[in-house]
Amino acid sequence: MDQASGGPVLDHLRRLMRGEAEPAPIVKLLGMKVTAAEPGRVTLEMEAGPHLANPMGTLHGGVFCDLADAAMGMSLASLLAAGETFTTLELKINFLKPVWRSRLRAEGALLRPGRTVSLAECRIYDDKGALVAHATSTCLTLRGDAAKGR
Repeated sequence: MDQASGGPVLDHLRRLMRGEAEPAPIVKLLGMKVTAAEPGRVTLEMEAGPHLANPMGTLHGGVFCDLADAAMGMSLASLLAAGETFTTLELKINFLKPVWRSRLRAEGALLRPGRTVSLAECRIYDDKGALVAHATSTCLTLRGDAAKGR
């Protein structure tokens, strides 16, 4: 992993920010936008509202998980070399405050980049700056045959 300059995924994230690349289907479906990207750190934003509500009317927990997983995954992917990929081994999230409608900001950061296993975190804030969720993720970097087709 090249922590100083990042890798090809970082270039792709920057093209996304300029509107020069197509986002992944889940990113597009949920309306996530990459608003900052540097080696090992990615910020995403999205609108939360009734269209993503659970039966109680608040933002569905799975949407928090998708947003956090994307921010953490992109923070790791930003450092991967060509031909490398990763998979999430574990994701843990704490829901700290309900959200009905808000512009959410997810700040993903790689805490411990490893050759094989890495640890990332994500803090999700509402439009008032309150921390509404916190997540961590353990990821496995794949190379060679293990990375093919992923």
